[in-house]
Amino acid sequence: MSKLSFDQVKVGDTLPPLTLEPINRTTLALFAGASNDHNAIHIDTDYARKAGMPDVFAHGMLSMAYLGRLLTQWVDQRQLRQFGVRFVGITHLGHRITCTGRVVEKLEVGGEQRVRLEIQTANQYGESKILGDAVVAL
Repeated sequence: MSKLSFDQVKVGDTLPPLTLEPINRTTLALFAGASNDHNAIHIDTDYARKAGMPDVFAHGMLSMAYLGRLLTQWVDQRQLRQFGVRFVGITHLGHRITCTGRVVEKLEVGGEQRVRLEIQTANQYGESKILGDAVVAL
């Protein structure tokens, strides 16, 4: 992570993408333990199939955590002012998620220089799974 200045950053700039290993059962089990989210839809194949799904799938908050990682590899976490997402698709086993971000606005709030970012996750087929935005101080 390099120290960015407000003047260096331009609308349209992109964050370095973060591409992750394919989602697997081990990742889901570890995230369930770390987050204390043991919802059976994410860890029990029989339960997921009874619910009409072909198999278990990733926690939405796991993908949001990946977006948090994208942001904190770009700036220090203390610079994060807002971070919100909307879940638009299911991240299935085997999906290779890439997190991306783009500067869409430069602004000043209370004398602090900030940028607004559009962020998202997408799988290897280009299907968006999470759409969101963040505001960081520079």
